[in-house]
Amino acid sequence: MSRAIGLLLGYAADRVLGDPRRLHPVAGFGQTAARLERAVYADSKRAGTAYTAILVGTTAGLGLAAERLTRRHPILHTALTAAATWTVLGARSLEREAEAMAELLEEKDIPAARDRLSHLCARDATELEADELARATVESIAENTSDACVAPLLWGGVFGIPGLFGYRAANTLDAMVGYRSPKYENFGWASARLDDVVNLVPARLCALLTGLTAGRTREATAAWRRDAPKHPSPNAGPVEAAFAGALGLTLGGTNSYGSYQEDRGTLGDGPAPTVADVRRTAHLARRVGMAAAGVAALIAVKGERWG
Repeated sequence: MSRAIGLLLGYAADRVLGDPRRLHPVAGFGQTAARLERAVYADSKRAGTAYTAILVGTTAGLGLAAERLTRRHPILHTALTAAATWTVLGARSLEREAEAMAELLEEKDIPAARDRLSHLCARDATELEADELARATVESIAENTSDACVAPLLWGGVFGIPGLFGYRAANTLDAMVGYRSPKYENFGWASARLDDVVNLVPARLCALLTGLTAGRTREATAAWRRDAPKHPSPNAGPVEAAFAGALGLTLGGTNSYGSYQEDRGTLGDGPAPTVADVRRTAHLARRVGMAAAGVAALIAVKGERWG
């Protein structure tokens, strides 16, 4: 039970405390990754693959060592699993960003909302007005509910601490170098593909939980099956489409990311998001996170029994 209890305690810590204010381990990993990038960068897939393998392998290896050293000490194992879970989750911080965006949009402070959007996604917000900022926020909450909450919990339930650490390392590298830009087209290829692989199952679990927790399983599933293939991402597509169906909204469209534009298709059937939908989306994301914590704990219990 130590893994399951640790996951639940870590989730609770994230809900109460949010991300660590100082000396955040994920930030430390990002700094290490940036230094290594400067040392080994080359415009090639081989260099990028080696870079990804070193960082993800080392991080997961540290998690494996911690798991093995504490397996015979249930209290210590529970505490370490809880700390690792708290470290890698970002659900509460995501919700705080959603609340901040909602307040700015409700106050009609569009310039501040444009600046704040960079905390959630990499979209160019220069020309976005209130409803487009609301759409960007809703889509970012949906996608990040999977990346920042459901996926790490699921991998933690399956593999424990190495699953938590390995997933967060892969997802962080994708955020750093997994861009379709001239600099990272080749070097970031491995990080982007690895992130696609490790999110395949979590994204679909997130889509399923979205419909269930919203009480609109049929609508969420219909939008997911029909519209997810229109999205260029194999994982963001199911999640955003399920949120669109669950919320009764239409998401998607053409997004600008500065150096390139991306057509994300049309997801859902309802009206376009408005400012009021930002808080609705944040509340749904919270329920999805709670359900995911329960699923992860159940997986952990089953896994420890089989082990």
